[in-house]
Amino acid sequence: MREFHNSLMFKINPLKEFNTEITLPGDKSISHRAIMLSSIAKGATKISNFLDSEDTLRTLNVFRQLGVSIDYSPGDKEVIVKGRGKYLSFEKKALYMGESGTTIRLISGILSAQRTAITITSADSLKNRPMARITLPLRLMGAGIQGRRINNSEYPPLKIAPAGRLRGITYRLPVASAQVKSCLLLAGLYAQGKTTVIEQVQSRDHTERMLKIFSANIKVRRKRITVSDSVLNSPKRLFVPSDFSSSAFFIGLTLLSKNSRIVIKNVSINPSRAGLLKVLRRMGAKIKLNNLNKDYFEPYADICVESSFLKAVNVREEEIPLLIDELPLLFVLSAFAKGVTSIYGLKELRVKETDRIYSMGYNLKHMGVKFSLKNYINSSGDKDVMIKIKGGKRLMPSSIKTFSDHRTAMSLIIANLALNSLAKADNIHCISKSFPQFFKKLDSIRVS
Repeated sequence: MREFHNSLMFKINPLKEFNTEITLPGDKSISHRAIMLSSIAKGATKISNFLDSEDTLRTLNVFRQLGVSIDYSPGDKEVIVKGRGKYLSFEKKALYMGESGTTIRLISGILSAQRTAITITSADSLKNRPMARITLPLRLMGAGIQGRRINNSEYPPLKIAPAGRLRGITYRLPVASAQVKSCLLLAGLYAQGKTTVIEQVQSRDHTERMLKIFSANIKVRRKRITVSDSVLNSPKRLFVPSDFSSSAFFIGLTLLSKNSRIVIKNVSINPSRAGLLKVLRRMGAKIKLNNLNKDYFEPYADICVESSFLKAVNVREEEIPLLIDELPLLFVLSAFAKGVTSIYGLKELRVKETDRIYSMGYNLKHMGVKFSLKNYINSSGDKDVMIKIKGGKRLMPSSIKTFSDHRTAMSLIIANLALNSLAKADNIHCISKSFPQFFKKLDSIRVS
């Protein structure tokens, strides 16, 4: 499916109609958390269907550097983590987080409670990611953490000094963020007293679910989550369902393709993660869930999708945290849908691997899509962004400028494949950040 066009451009060949079944790699968010909690738990944990991607391998290798024994080689079916317990033993003075925002934010909660000073560095793409949203509440807990200050904000690198035992706090999240919530809950495992995180809008709850199976002292009451000092115990085995965000690209491709059908096996359908399904059904998508497993700590099912005629919808700001990673793909689907789609509450897209509002708008406009945005005051009284996408018009194939962002790249490849055109992309290496098998899976559909 891929051919070298020149040193900077790749070509992705057209795809014909298909009727197939695929299995995709493990969930990225769950894979990160599985390594982290297994590392600070008592006992060994066997993790199956771990996602082998640049970001998740960054988490795995960081914990190796922190003294945790982890048996894994690329291609293995299982990761075996021999937990060290809550307090890690390491001499490393600096840890490199690469481009993984999940790693740097979540691990800060754990490292703030350790007994060794450490500096957390990152790739350039992370140096513009806001970190005050974790450093401020961690300092309220007594942590000795500081970021690189620019005006009133903080950014990587982060410096952490031992500050004695943390203390529990009650903290209301100003922004819906599973990463910030998870950071504080992980810090709360070490704190004296209770740590309560209150959400205005629910974000992904992978951390809460996994803490329960690791025997943490945790209580979840709707949008109020409380943890206290806990000794984690390994559940022995942990299965990672297939990644919903990765599945979304194949859901979208099938919806837009003619006379096509796909079954994606064992996909995580956590309600706090799979908000895209509700939006797509409102758009008229033919989607069914089969073989539903609700008994596991993360529900999963086979997602069955058929070609569909899509219509425009309004997407409310409270829905955004439940589909934040799928928004670039939703922009693409909206461009093919009949009518004008309005999507509210998009300010967080400004601070992802790139400004995804800009990256997607730039590309869609080059495909002939009417893409407009405006600022507004959201329900919390903050400045926010909404966009309107006018769909239903025949789009023009266009070379893809990825802005080195994996989700921008994959979403626009799907758009060009739906047009049955030769897609040209300037950088596909960024896709390895979350979904290295993306092209292999497209190839498997092509020959099915």
